[in-house]
Amino acid sequence: MSNAIRIYETGGPEVLRWETHDPGQPAAGEALVRHKAVGLNFIDVYHRTGTYPLPELPAVPGMEGAGIVEAVGEGVTEVAVGDRVAYAGLPPGAYAEVRCMPADRLVQLPDTISDEEGAAMMLQGMTARYLLRGCYDVTAADTILIHAAAGGVGLIVCQWARHLGATVIGTVGSQEKAELAAAHGCQHPILYNQEDFAERTREITGGKGVDVVYDSVGQATFMKSLDCLRPMGMMVSFGQASGLVPPFDPGLLAAKGSLFLTRPSLMTYTAEREALLEHARDLFEVVASSAVKVEVRQTYPLAEAARAHQDLEARKTRGSTVLLP
Repeated sequence: MSNAIRIYETGGPEVLRWETHDPGQPAAGEALVRHKAVGLNFIDVYHRTGTYPLPELPAVPGMEGAGIVEAVGEGVTEVAVGDRVAYAGLPPGAYAEVRCMPADRLVQLPDTISDEEGAAMMLQGMTARYLLRGCYDVTAADTILIHAAAGGVGLIVCQWARHLGATVIGTVGSQEKAELAAAHGCQHPILYNQEDFAERTREITGGKGVDVVYDSVGQATFMKSLDCLRPMGMMVSFGQASGLVPPFDPGLLAAKGSLFLTRPSLMTYTAEREALLEHARDLFEVVASSAVKVEVRQTYPLAEAARAHQDLEARKTRGSTVLLP
């Protein structure tokens, strides 16, 4: 018998309970994975609070992990017993010492990537990949704005975008975070609580606006983010850490310059296995070349997931965080 974090109702961090958990044996098409590390992501908070409802309760949350395959079910060809693997995405259930996982959602980890790096990089790194290569194909000619530039996704986006030659503007909440973002490729950190980020972005771009905005903050930044864009620029809303974006008249997009708006998810961009492998290959390539460094800046025991959630919501974390079984 192993242990896992389980929730019986939505709510604050206190609903996360550390309990004994029987993962069962892998069914056809599944693999049994013993986690070495589990990723902490804001989507876990959305699941815990009910912003993104889980399929049913009680449930084990968590969308990302890395570990060793201990058993496989009938018909599994994607992985074998003993393989080091990582994953990000549905179904939830990563907050466990051991779990069953659809084998076609697992990716083999290169020897050059540690378990902690694997657990920290898959969801955030593949998110960065679809942001920069899927929603909008960033090139050296582009200027981008990334909110929460010192967060897990933000630091990867800053590095990857600079690797592509783009000019990177990012919003942060403190001088410490500004220095961290700058050290990871953000050429123009903006302290959003000290200056108007839309006005500052216009100043940096000589009044032109940026080509694309990546906004995971949501309610607090969405409308001003539109004001940062050039005509026919792309607004990518991929999260709502500050709350849901309220409904608005789409005619506003025309009034602000025939803007494009997308609300993507990693699950859609990696729904097909070949797309999943393509995202993972691109991510492993930029990490192996040192163009992108995935830095695990905080670790917590998996049993203390509630404390990790508290710190994440209080914006006390920097970069990537993993939970250790």
